[in-house]
Amino acid sequence: MKYIIAVIQPDKLDNVLKLLTEKEIHLVTVSTVAGRGRQKGIAEVYRSHKEAGSLLRKVKLEIAVNDDFVQAAIDAILAGARSEHIGDGKIFVLDLPRVIRIRTGEEGSTAVG
Repeated sequence: MKYIIAVIQPDKLDNVLKLLTEKEIHLVTVSTVAGRGRQKGIAEVYRSHKEAGSLLRKVKLEIAVNDDFVQAAIDAILAGARSEHIGDGKIFVLDLPRVIRIRTGEEGSTAVG
């Protein structure tokens, strides 16, 4: 089992969710987050003054998948989120040693679904 965290541009969320659904990956948690990477934020003009923005709005997806779905999830995120411009985001893949479904107490790959 793996825990996939992806940080992407907000306007790419619908594309990514559609592609994940096509790959039969339905269990996704989405959060609005702020951060910065190589672009180091952006500068905006407010009332004729240039203001440096240090954090950009992004969307974070958290996906727990069984091993058979890891590459499909990665492929869907890459295809849906890539614009080939700086700031497209990152994908982190972590080991997921234990999952427990609260309602039934099921554990492991059965709990992931």
